[in-house]
Amino acid sequence: MTIVSDGESFQLEGPLSFESLPAVLAESATYAGRTDLPDRLVIDFARVTAVDSSAVALLLEWLRQAKARNKTLVFVNLPATLLALAGLYGVSELIQPAAIAA
Repeated sequence: MTIVSDGESFQLEGPLSFESLPAVLAESATYAGRTDLPDRLVIDFARVTAVDSSAVALLLEWLRQAKARNKTLVFVNLPATLLALAGLYGVSELIQPAAIAA
């Protein structure tokens, strides 16, 4: 799993799983700690190849961190599997995909 950032958004690439979670958390923490970030951050899942239940926990942790920093997260291109897992755990209202304005 890698994170590609353009400053206002980042795109996840590869499997998002229990095994990749520590590296994703570390890399995203470095990104989130930057002082030049906008108030609205876009996280794109278009290149995520697989997910497991740890992905739900990751999104909830990102939302918690964003709230603490007064940032808004926008999730785009969420995999159907991730949305199904969020529904299974009863947190789908917290993890909603959003469209990006062109």
